[in-house]
Amino acid sequence: MSKGVKMVLILSMWMGFFYSVLAQAPSPSPTPPLPPSNSPYLLLDKGLQYRITKSINSMYNFDFATAERDFAVIMYQYPNHPLPDFLMALGYWWRIEVDVTNTRFDNIFIQYLDRANEKAEKMLDEDPKNKEAAFFLAAGYGFQGRLYSERKSWAKATFAGRNALKYMEMSRGEAEFNPELLLGDALFNYFSVWIPENYPLLKPVVALFPKGNKQLGLQQLETVASNAFYTRVEAQYFLFRLYASEEKRPHDALRISEYLHGKFPNNPYFHRSYARHLYTVGRWAESVEQSYQILDRIDQKQYGYEANSGRFAAFYLGEYFYRVGDRAEAKRYYLKTVAYGEESESQESGYYLHALIQLGKIATAEKNKRQAKGYFDMVKRYAKRSHPAHKEARDFIKKNKL
Repeated sequence: MSKGVKMVLILSMWMGFFYSVLAQAPSPSPTPPLPPSNSPYLLLDKGLQYRITKSINSMYNFDFATAERDFAVIMYQYPNHPLPDFLMALGYWWRIEVDVTNTRFDNIFIQYLDRANEKAEKMLDEDPKNKEAAFFLAAGYGFQGRLYSERKSWAKATFAGRNALKYMEMSRGEAEFNPELLLGDALFNYFSVWIPENYPLLKPVVALFPKGNKQLGLQQLETVASNAFYTRVEAQYFLFRLYASEEKRPHDALRISEYLHGKFPNNPYFHRSYARHLYTVGRWAESVEQSYQILDRIDQKQYGYEANSGRFAAFYLGEYFYRVGDRAEAKRYYLKTVAYGEESESQESGYYLHALIQLGKIATAEKNKRQAKGYFDMVKRYAKRSHPAHKEARDFIKKNKL
């Protein structure tokens, strides 16, 4: 597939996926449920929002059994509405999100989205101006496009992305939806500028879309993170990712990931992100503490904690012990990083490759050149030649005559 086609697909998927209106929710208020809204849209029913908040918080804390019992009640009460099926799909999306290489939840995730889309389409047939139905279709097709792109099913992803964009435009115009709609605008503003900055050859393709503004995009994300109901935590989730990688604002990334881990302490994605950002800003003792917790939860077989999270945590521990001069403990945790990386088939990941390099350096210091050469050869086998780890391995082998 050409880069140009990929670019259109990527933009479609970003727009569709980030318009998913129910991805996260704030903690329940201690005040009693509010009375129903006068709006004809179920999404804007305040009493239902209160109930959904509690259920979605359970889901994002990886208490899927509690969440899905609540979703089943909503499904019974509103059998023809897409909301319950969409909520069920969200639960499976987060099972996937922890380790996107795991495909065992793909089919049931797509089935729930298909059911939600079918119900939304029926609503739209009955009322072509129904903004809520278009809202769900934009979200449903957006999530499908995201999964299909992860699976490199480009034809399906393109179809889903185009539908997400179409229904997203149809959903505009309802003032009460604006805080949620702003999330899509924010991410489009940011990435429509970021993509040509990082992929100059794609500038002609991006020129077909409206002009974006990265700083405005970040400001809009902050607004959503503070003011939206359904998409508040989703905005925080993407803010900490942007702050950590693209914006080079590690302390802001830490601030948000610390909040999310505190809010959802059993969510392994937020947990490992918190440990990572502690490590990045040099708060070593706290990163070590969180990393030990992650590894302990894996040993205890806590749901959602698996090899992918273990690879992160073991690496941070290896780095800590290497820096304080405890070579034996460093070696132990670098070996765990490698083992978790192989279990999760993440041999091309930076942590896996860097752990091998560190093991090679330790073996060299221990005068075991044969073992060291083996580690560096593994780096060369799994890393692309352009990868910094590949160059470091080549240079170390040459310098130390391995």
